[in-house]
Amino acid sequence: MTEAEQFLDVARRAKDAAAELAPLPRSVKDAALRVLADALVERSAEIVAANAEDVARARENGTSAAMIDRLRLDEDRIAAIADAVRHVAGLPDPVGEVVRGSVLPNGLELRQIRVPLGVVGIIYEGRPNVTVDAAALCLKSGNVALLRGSSSAYSSNTALVEIMRDALRGTGVPAEAVQLVPGTSRESVQHLMKARGLVDVLIPRGGASLINSVVENSVVPVIETGVGVCHVYVDAEADLDMALSILLNSKTQRCSVCNAAETLLVHRDAAPGFLPRALAALAEAGVTVHGDKRVAEYSADVVPATEEDWATEYLSLDIAAAVVDGLEDAVAHIRRYGSGHTDAIITRSQPAARRFVSLVDSAAVVVNASTRFTDGGEFGFGAEIGISTQKLHARGPMGLPELTSTKYVVTGDGHIRA
Repeated sequence: MTEAEQFLDVARRAKDAAAELAPLPRSVKDAALRVLADALVERSAEIVAANAEDVARARENGTSAAMIDRLRLDEDRIAAIADAVRHVAGLPDPVGEVVRGSVLPNGLELRQIRVPLGVVGIIYEGRPNVTVDAAALCLKSGNVALLRGSSSAYSSNTALVEIMRDALRGTGVPAEAVQLVPGTSRESVQHLMKARGLVDVLIPRGGASLINSVVENSVVPVIETGVGVCHVYVDAEADLDMALSILLNSKTQRCSVCNAAETLLVHRDAAPGFLPRALAALAEAGVTVHGDKRVAEYSADVVPATEEDWATEYLSLDIAAAVVDGLEDAVAHIRRYGSGHTDAIITRSQPAARRFVSLVDSAAVVVNASTRFTDGGEFGFGAEIGISTQKLHARGPMGLPELTSTKYVVTGDGHIRA
């Protein structure tokens, strides 16, 4: 079979599995997820061995340390992934939830209920944990997961999907509910993007080039998970100790993820007291600061910022920094260069906080806390399928309800329309 024929075979089996999976009760899905989680732990040695192949190839190809960190799996990370699956199993099932309901004046009973989307295609880069997170969330919400990870994680993803499919056999959940898109070529992605009628929705997770390619070329509906050019704005009335702690956590706790801070904005009145401490702390943490002229006045180690820096998602120990004349200027900077993901203000002023929240149009606006909290797990949703930066269907961390659509159930007693 050609790669295109292989894909069509997989997609058709996925569509059939979706019809079988959708009506399954929560008890069956939850039991299957727990079996799946146990299997990941029991066969962790296989996963680690497969992942070592991917890591070795990445090193040979000169992949950055930050990207290798996203790729790497060990027993502790696998155990954490399995725990996330168990957590998803314990979450409420959105399928069948009544969104709204009423009895119409003519006596018809009207209910709008949540239903699975169907076949969910996920195109993602680097992180093999997404393979399991996506599969678990799709299964819990009654959807089939059609997975197309990056070639850099192919060995890891193949092992993970094989283990999950083996675990599902005998649980009542069809093994075809979790499938890899065949092949590692660019054409395999094209097959997925053109599979209208077989795939119900696509969710791209990765860098700007991947997301833009899917949004611009897919004929399958897309939920856009955008890049994270996240800002921390230190207001004139900020608690500077708090601001420093939040900045370091936002940037360095894990720099290779989309909710890490990429730009620091400091009010000019806070700059003299804050920037010397912040620049020293960032340098000690190994962070390179790309700053404007006013930031550079406080340290010779600051690299001059370019226009490109302000819109860059570094995913590394780099951060852009600027001094701004006020909150309105900070907001203008975020509007111009931000990606609509997560932006934070550090301030003791309630009016400033309210103003910032009302003006910044991002999926998550944070007051006096780290940008790293924009995460499905941290929000209590379980492992999210992605963080949407668009405004239609879903926005922000996408948990189980965001993996459903709705349908209307209309119940009558011989009603006919006049």
